[in-house]
Order: sequence, then structure tokens, then C-alpha cells
Amino acid sequence: MPESETDTPLAARDPMYEREKEKYERPIVSREFILSYLENLGQPARLEDLIDELEIAEEDQEAFRRRLRAMERDGQLVRNRRGAYGIVESMELIRGTVSAHPDGFGFLVPDNGDKDLFLSPREMRKVFHGDVVLGRIVGEDRRGRLEGAVVRILERALTQVVGRYFADTSVHYVIPEDRRIPQEFAVVPSEELQPVHGQIVILEITKYPDGRNLPEGRVVEILGEHMAPGMEVEIAVRSYGLPFQWPAAVEAESAGFQPQVPESMKEGRRDLRHLPLVTIDGADAKDFDDAVYAETREEGGFRLFVAIADVATYVRPGSALDEEARKRGNSVYFPRRVIPMLPEVLSNGLCSLNPQVDRLCMVCEMELDAQGNLEQFRFARAVMRSQRRFTYDEVAAILGGDSDLREREAELVPHLETLQRLYEALARAREARGTIEFDTQETRIVYNEQGRIENIVPLQRNVAHRMIEECMLAANVCAAQFFRIHELPMLYRVHPEPNVDKIEDLRRFLGELGVPVRIPARPRSADLARVIEETRDRADASLIQTVILRSLSQAFYTVDTSMHFGLAFPAYTHFTSPIRRYPDLIVHRGIQELLDSAAEGREPRWLSVAELKELGQHCSMTERRADEASREAVQWLKCEFMLDKVGQTFTGIITGVTGFGLFVALREVYVEGLVHISTLGEDYYHFDAQHYRIVGDRSKESFQLGGEIPVRLVQVNLDERKIEFERVPPEGEGGRKRRRRH
Repeated sequence: MPESETDTPLAARDPMYEREKEKYERPIVSREFILSYLENLGQPARLEDLIDELEIAEEDQEAFRRRLRAMERDGQLVRNRRGAYGIVESMELIRGTVSAHPDGFGFLVPDNGDKDLFLSPREMRKVFHGDVVLGRIVGEDRRGRLEGAVVRILERALTQVVGRYFADTSVHYVIPEDRRIPQEFAVVPSEELQPVHGQIVILEITKYPDGRNLPEGRVVEILGEHMAPGMEVEIAVRSYGLPFQWPAAVEAESAGFQPQVPESMKEGRRDLRHLPLVTIDGADAKDFDDAVYAETREEGGFRLFVAIADVATYVRPGSALDEEARKRGNSVYFPRRVIPMLPEVLSNGLCSLNPQVDRLCMVCEMELDAQGNLEQFRFARAVMRSQRRFTYDEVAAILGGDSDLREREAELVPHLETLQRLYEALARAREARGTIEFDTQETRIVYNEQGRIENIVPLQRNVAHRMIEECMLAANVCAAQFFRIHELPMLYRVHPEPNVDKIEDLRRFLGELGVPVRIPARPRSADLARVIEETRDRADASLIQTVILRSLSQAFYTVDTSMHFGLAFPAYTHFTSPIRRYPDLIVHRGIQELLDSAAEGREPRWLSVAELKELGQHCSMTERRADEASREAVQWLKCEFMLDKVGQTFTGIITGVTGFGLFVALREVYVEGLVHISTLGEDYYHFDAQHYRIVGDRSKESFQLGGEIPVRLVQVNLDERKIEFERVPPEGEGGRKRRRRH
């Protein structure tokens, strides 16, 4: 039959026909047309009726069925018990993702941003954390929260789980290490792999939970003994679904790179090899993606060069390397192990700005006045040669007057001193801008030769850390301005203004503490920075900073050019770490496209806003996933470190206050645990949420956020990553021995 005779009726009825025709050799009715038909019909319709009413030809019916199934999977349609298809919104169903809590309950987080629905433990027995489901509102719970029920599971988040294998006579089961999965898994027997009781295994799910029966699985890998060194990382990697194996296509592409930059790739680039650029990083860093150099200008002020590894030249859009880097989103850093975003041949080799070798880079050259204000900047593809790989401690020692180091690095000392003067100017500009700075304490885990924790020590930030941080901030701001000037859509790093209700709570709290600094209902970052600065010497300074920090929103990636509240920048993006962050790689590609299109006299060919928005959501997710996985592994290690310290006493700082007790961080070993409310003393204690404290009914004794408390370690639960303390009462108090909780 001629094409026109079959195409014309559908073309006339379906406004999306031309789009479908471009995508498919034999187009069928579009999703929009199906939804429009059902909306006008006003009721669900059976498959046979849809085929008849939409005039689906017999040879197109299988493709039509597949389209309906895809619309079901994507949460556009749902099939009821009569087998009829209806529009999800019309059936008052909500599409969203399950967020599970370790205590057995969970929430349905709607895709449209509406309020979360509480899911009871009974509902959670049907699903896993991360499942995409359709749910409906069934009422309110006793706390006034909207309560939901799971109607349909659209997409399972898990195909495998990592857990501890138990063999109890004839019963074999696995308890997942991920505390957000409360179900036990029955183990399907296998002749190939026969784990031993207590080992950590990977289980492939063969039967999902239905609310009544246990899920089932087959052991596909034995990771090893429960307490084996490095097991905490293996568990975290598997539990959070981190990609850690390179696909064959990535291995093949990686094998094609040479160890040195070919001369042909250096052509047409700005030559910076004469500049004394240096890298300054941590002592254990292996990938060096930024190098810096500063000089004074004749007219006053500074010229700053920030050279960043040119990853975009090696990782091309659509390549296997690019697809895997996008999937990973970022490198993940664990104690003693890194899961890189890029293979080592690039991350530690060809892209890393190693000393005394030629490397391709993207350079941001900035001119700043004596006060640290940016006057102008430009980006360029370049070739460079790092003169020296410094550590933070080495640079701090040189700037602090270490005579041996200064003599050894005599040629570079003047350049480092210029960088320090530039940093001081940038720091003054930062203070004038009103950037929020918290007095936080990071830690480092020290291991012995057997791979066990020997100690947990504080990390000391010095002038070199702050110097590099300011240089990177300046380059990131230039990148954001570059895209705004050229009106090219881009991924920005956005830190929204704080929630109005949280700020109101903060204002009330500061007022009750007698803090003399007033903040407006919609504060600027400078308002909060002023509170921190003017209360820094108070006894309750840590309490004030903690409450301010908890009033702030979380930063994320998006295409909007909204401000970065904490840094007080009108627009901010990530340009300086393309080896370990995918958004930075996208920023590099955008800069290069603007440079190329300007040189060629054409319009930029770039990603759409919708593509960038989706990419921002993905990269924000991978960032959170990496943080959670790293935190899980570190918490395991801290629990392991405390196992032999049960019964010992410590001094703790209250870092969290809840209705069931206090979270306390130990001063001596930088470990956090819970003091249950029942161990506080011989009194009835009540949670005062408004003032972040627990107060004794009779004694009026108060335990407030930021306060100090002596504690005794009573229990360490490695499986649940929990450390439990009890309060050590002052001498002469609490004569009756309290029962220990188990």
C-alpha cells in the first residue's frame, strides 16, 4: 500500500506524528496522543478498546503494547484490576522514589516535589530503598503526616544485595549490611558457591518481597570474612551501588593512550611552560588537576594563572570513557582506597599535572586589584609543565620561615610569597563579601601495619590550604561569569537561601541566648557571618555555629544561575576538578565550545536546558551517594576502633539532641555515639526541641547542643554501625547503679 494512504490518517490525528516519523521507521501513535485520548474519554480503557478506537493496524499492535508498557513503567499510565489503562494523575496516584529509614519505616518522595508520604513498616515490607513506585494518600498518621500506600512498583532499585550469611541448621539466610533494608533474605541453595557461616556475600535477588513472604536470593560472590581488613569499603561499594569495575570498552579506549602528550596535540595552544606553575596538594594525593602561579602587575594588583588538567580533550562526548565517567559522576574517596571517575592512565597519568612533564591544560588567567577584586579574565587551551609538586605542609613551612626548605626551594620561594600576598587580598575581599566560615574539625584515620586503625587524629588546615582554596574559588567564579556573559546554559553549583521557617527558629534561638547581633527575616550570608564572628569567643560559640549550620540548605547542581548563599557569589560553578567531578568536565567542554565557536564565527553547539537539568540531578545524586558510602565505611572503622574500649570514660561534646537522647562526639578520639535518655540520671527528662536541649523534670538539669558531658562507652554494634554511651554522673550523684541497656 502506498505510504501516503497509511500515513495520512495518523498524521492528521496525532500532532506528534512528524517527531515519531523521525524516530521510527514505522511510526505509531505518540504518548501525548494516547494521554490526550484517555483524558477526553474521562475513564480508563481496555487494550482492545484502545486498539479499536485509535485504529491501530494489526502489524502495529505489538509495538503499541510495548508503548503502553513503557508508559506504565514511566508512571504515565497504570492498569487497574480490570486490565484497563488509566492516567496516573486522574487516578490520584503519585509517582515517586522510596526513601527507607533504618528503623523500618520510610517515605515516598514524589517526583513532582510535593510533600513526602510516610510509609509504615508494613508498607515498607513490599519495597526497597530507591524503588520507583506509584502510591496514593490513605490518610494521616498520629503525628499529622500524610500517610501513603504503595500501589504499584514501577522500577526496582536493587538486583543484588551485600550481606552477612547465616546458616542455622536447615535454614540459610542473609541479613543485608545496608541498614535501610530491614528484610532478611532466604538463600536459594547453590552447588557452585558454598559460603561459611558469618561470611560477607553478594546475593543476586531472585524473588522480591510482597509484604507477606521473605525475599529470596542466590549467592553469586563471597567477599570474605566479616572483620577482614578493607571489608568495610567492599561493603559500602556494593551497598550503595557504586560502579567500581571498568567495562571492556573503557579498558580498550584507555589502552590507546600514550604515557606522554604527543607533540601534535600541543600545537595551537598557548605555551605556559616558561611559567613556574606548581601544584600544592595533600601528602597522599595522586591526581593533580590544578596548578597555580601569581605575579604582581606593574600598575598594581596581581595576575593569577590557574591551570587545570584538560580532561575534555581526552574524554570525548559519547565515548565509552565519557559514558562511564557520567555514570560514576565523581571519584569516591575511602580510607586507603579511591574509586576514580577516570581510569588511572588518565587520572594519575596523562591528565595529572605531574612535575617536569608536559601536560595539556585549560588556563584561567585573571587580573585582580590590590584589594583582591577581579578586573578581567580570559580562558585558553594551553600546554604547561609543573615545576614542583608541593604538599600543603611544605608550603606552610616555607611561608612560615623554615630555613632549610627555603634554601632548597630558593627559586620558587618568591613566587609562593606572591601567592600568599594575593591570598591575603582575596581573604579580605572574602570577608567584605560576607562569606560564611565555620570552625569545623576534619579528621584523618591512622593505620598500623596490619591495616587496623591505630588512631584518629585532627586535620590541621594551614595557610597553604586556604591559599589554594581562594585561587580555585576565583577560577570557578570566572567560569560562571563566562557562561552568563555568553548566555550559554550551564551546570551551576547552587546553594539556595535558607528556609524562612528555619531562619525564624534561628532568630528566636539567638534572641534567647542574648546574642546582640540581629539578623533580618531574609538574611544575607554576611548577616550570618557577622553572628559567627562576633560570638567566636563565647563559651557557647560551637552551639551557635551548629544551629546556624543546620539552618542552611544543601548545595546542588542545576542549570539555574541562582546565587551560592554560603560563598556569597551571585553565580558559581565547578571548573577546577575535572579529573574527579563530572560537572567540571561539562564546564570545560562548554568553555571550549565557546572558544571554538567564536574562532570559527558560528553559533555554539551545546546541550539543551533539559539535558543539563537532568545531568545536574544525576550528579547531585552521585555526590550524595559518594558522601553516604564514605561516611558508612568510616563509621564501620570507628566502631571497630572502639571495640576494645568498652567501659572506658571520655569527655564528649553534644552534637545532636533528639527525643530519645543525645549524640555525643568524643574530644579525645573524634568518634560519635548515642547517650540514651534513660541513662542521663535519676529523673524524668523531656526533649525541648525549640532550645535544642533535654531538661530534667525535677532537677532542671539541662543537656544542650554544644555542651560538654562525661560519658562511658557501654556498647559497640559493628553490624549496625552504632556506638552507645551512658552519662557518667558527677561524684556523689546517682548512688543507685543504673541498669545497662542491651
